[in-house]
Amino acid sequence: MADNRWTIAHIYSSFNNTIITITDMTGAETIARASGGMIAKADRDESSPYTAMQMATQLADKLKEREIRGLHVKVKAAAGRKARTTAPGAQAAIRAFTRAGLRIGKIEDVTPIPHGGPKRSGGKRGRRV
Repeated sequence: MADNRWTIAHIYSSFNNTIITITDMTGAETIARASGGMIAKADRDESSPYTAMQMATQLADKLKEREIRGLHVKVKAAAGRKARTTAPGAQAAIRAFTRAGLRIGKIEDVTPIPHGGPKRSGGKRGRRV
Protein backbone atom coordinates (compact mmCIF):
# COMPACT_ATOMS: atom_id res chain seq x y z
CA MET A 1 0.00 0.00 0.00
CA ALA A 2 2.02 2.94 -1.33
CA ASP A 3 1.50 6.30 0.34
CA ASN A 4 0.90 8.15 -2.95
CA ARG A 5 -2.11 5.93 -3.73
CA TRP A 6 -4.10 7.33 -0.79
CA THR A 7 -5.64 10.75 -0.30
CA ILE A 8 -7.82 12.58 2.22
CA ALA A 9 -11.42 13.59 1.43
CA HIS A 10 -12.50 16.60 3.51
CA ILE A 11 -16.32 16.66 3.53
CA TYR A 12 -17.95 19.79 4.96
CA SER A 13 -21.67 19.18 5.25
CA SER A 14 -24.10 21.82 6.49
CA PHE A 15 -27.82 22.08 5.95
CA ASN A 16 -27.27 24.67 3.20
CA ASN A 17 -24.41 23.14 1.20
CA THR A 18 -21.97 20.24 0.90
CA ILE A 19 -18.32 20.83 -0.03
CA ILE A 20 -15.87 18.00 -0.80
CA THR A 21 -12.14 18.71 -1.12
CA ILE A 22 -9.64 15.96 -1.98
CA THR A 23 -6.07 16.60 -0.79
CA ASP A 24 -2.85 14.62 -0.59
CA MET A 25 -1.92 12.91 2.68
CA THR A 26 -0.28 16.04 4.10
CA GLY A 27 -3.37 18.14 3.34
CA ALA A 28 -1.22 20.80 1.63
CA GLU A 29 -1.98 20.09 -2.04
CA THR A 30 -5.56 20.10 -3.33
CA ILE A 31 -6.16 17.41 -5.94
CA ALA A 32 -9.85 18.02 -6.70
CA ARG A 33 -12.84 19.78 -5.19
CA ALA A 34 -16.58 20.09 -5.69
CA SER A 35 -19.48 21.87 -4.05
CA GLY A 36 -23.24 21.63 -4.26
CA GLY A 37 -23.49 24.76 -6.39
CA MET A 38 -21.33 23.15 -9.10
CA ILE A 39 -23.92 20.38 -9.55
CA ALA A 40 -27.36 21.64 -8.53
CA LYS A 41 -29.29 24.37 -10.33
CA ALA A 42 -31.52 25.35 -7.40
CA ASP A 43 -30.16 26.61 -4.07
CA ARG A 44 -32.35 24.25 -2.06
CA ASP A 45 -30.74 21.21 -3.74
CA GLU A 46 -27.13 22.10 -2.83
CA SER A 47 -27.22 20.07 0.41
CA SER A 48 -29.30 17.13 -0.84
CA PRO A 49 -27.94 13.56 -0.71
CA TYR A 50 -28.44 13.16 -4.47
CA THR A 51 -26.20 16.16 -5.20
CA ALA A 52 -23.56 14.81 -2.79
CA MET A 53 -23.64 11.46 -4.62
CA GLN A 54 -23.14 13.21 -7.97
CA MET A 55 -20.20 15.19 -6.56
CA ALA A 56 -18.57 12.09 -5.12
CA THR A 57 -18.99 10.18 -8.39
CA GLN A 58 -17.32 12.99 -10.36
CA LEU A 59 -14.45 13.21 -7.88
CA ALA A 60 -14.02 9.42 -7.90
CA ASP A 61 -13.57 9.54 -11.68
CA LYS A 62 -10.87 12.21 -11.30
CA LEU A 63 -9.12 10.11 -8.65
CA LYS A 64 -9.20 7.01 -10.85
CA GLU A 65 -7.54 8.98 -13.67
CA ARG A 66 -4.69 9.73 -11.25
CA GLU A 67 -4.59 6.04 -10.22
CA ILE A 68 -5.59 6.76 -6.61
CA ARG A 69 -7.22 3.71 -5.04
CA GLY A 70 -8.18 4.72 -1.50
CA LEU A 71 -9.01 7.65 0.70
CA HIS A 72 -9.39 8.63 4.32
CA VAL A 73 -12.48 10.70 5.09
CA LYS A 74 -12.65 13.70 7.43
CA VAL A 75 -16.26 14.79 8.01
CA LYS A 76 -17.02 18.26 9.36
CA ALA A 77 -20.41 19.64 10.39
CA ALA A 78 -21.39 23.28 10.82
CA ALA A 79 -19.61 24.85 13.79
CA GLY A 80 -20.84 27.18 16.50
CA ARG A 81 -24.10 26.90 18.44
CA LYS A 82 -25.84 25.09 15.61
CA ALA A 83 -26.51 21.35 15.61
CA ARG A 84 -23.30 19.35 15.67
CA THR A 85 -24.68 16.63 13.40
CA THR A 86 -23.71 16.43 9.76
CA ALA A 87 -26.28 16.99 7.06
CA PRO A 88 -27.41 13.95 5.02
CA GLY A 89 -24.99 14.84 2.21
CA ALA A 90 -21.96 13.51 4.11
CA GLN A 91 -23.22 9.94 4.43
CA ALA A 92 -24.38 9.89 0.81
CA ALA A 93 -20.95 11.06 -0.40
CA ILE A 94 -19.12 8.36 1.58
CA ARG A 95 -21.49 5.72 0.21
CA ALA A 96 -20.94 6.99 -3.35
CA PHE A 97 -17.14 6.84 -2.95
CA THR A 98 -17.46 3.20 -1.86
CA ARG A 99 -19.76 2.33 -4.77
CA ALA A 100 -17.32 3.93 -7.20
CA GLY A 101 -14.71 1.36 -6.18
CA LEU A 102 -12.51 3.46 -3.89
CA ARG A 103 -11.32 1.96 -0.63
CA ILE A 104 -12.16 3.91 2.54
CA GLY A 105 -9.40 3.82 5.13
CA LYS A 106 -10.79 5.66 8.15
CA ILE A 107 -13.67 8.03 8.76
CA GLU A 108 -12.95 10.83 11.23
CA ASP A 109 -15.22 13.55 12.61
CA VAL A 110 -13.35 16.88 12.74
CA THR A 111 -16.25 19.15 13.73
CA PRO A 112 -14.96 22.01 15.92
CA ILE A 113 -16.50 22.01 19.39
CA PRO A 114 -16.58 25.31 21.31
CA HIS A 115 -14.97 25.28 24.78
CA GLY A 116 -16.54 28.08 26.80
CA GLY A 117 -16.38 30.97 24.35
CA PRO A 118 -18.25 34.27 24.71
CA LYS A 119 -21.10 34.72 27.19
CA ARG A 120 -24.55 33.77 25.95
CA SER A 121 -26.97 36.64 25.49
CA GLY A 122 -30.05 36.92 27.65
CA GLY A 123 -28.78 38.31 30.95
CA LYS A 124 -28.78 36.84 34.44
CA ARG A 125 -32.30 35.34 34.32
CA GLY A 126 -32.10 34.09 30.71
CA ARG A 127 -34.28 34.96 27.75
CA ARG A 128 -37.86 35.42 28.94
CA VAL A 129 -40.42 34.25 26.42
